[in-house]
Amino acid sequence: MSIPRLLEDLTKVAKGISATFGSDCEVVIHDLHNKSIENSIVFIENGHISGREVGDGPSRPVLEALKADPSQLEDKLAYLIKTRDGKLLKCSTMYIRGDDDSIVAVLSINFDITTMQQIQNNITQLISSSVGNAEDIMPESIQNNVNDLLDDLIDQSVKLVGKPVYDMTKEDKIKAIQFLNDSGAFLIMKSGDKVSNHFRISKYTLYSYIDAAKNASE
Repeated sequence: MSIPRLLEDLTKVAKGISATFGSDCEVVIHDLHNKSIENSIVFIENGHISGREVGDGPSRPVLEALKADPSQLEDKLAYLIKTRDGKLLKCSTMYIRGDDDSIVAVLSINFDITTMQQIQNNITQLISSSVGNAEDIMPESIQNNVNDLLDDLIDQSVKLVGKPVYDMTKEDKIKAIQFLNDSGAFLIMKSGDKVSNHFRISKYTLYSYIDAAKNASE
């Protein structure tokens, strides 16, 4: 396909994206086949978002495309950038290849999510409580039997430590077992056997870790 025809087709796609998502969505086409890279923008919709217009030069992803090995270059999708005037944009940059696999154009979508971010912050403040933000609180689940409850508590203890059991140090396991002890897990019959097996320790070691956890809390 010829470069002019490719750019014409990309323009149709860009117009469709802009029409679908409205005035908060900037869509830009850079022509990299043209040697005048300082004027790489050949099409732009809703340029008020970044303050650019046709005839302006490349962005950082475009420069990367020019500098990088085309065979190693991958599209950059759903990343965030901030404009000089403080807008927060969610962006995707797609590299368009020619018949010889070289990068001949770039299609960029920059969606202004500033207002959405402000709304999200307001909602977060509204639903937060004195014990922390809603996003920091793990919702409790209701279990039908104590075995499921114990499984759930063990899972929570592992999440608290933040690493799989096989990577845990002694201190990590004491921390997890302290959580289980504080949560009342060991009130469940035969819980010691299950916890010992899960954390790959003996029953004797488990009881010593419980004592260590108690001493740490005191």
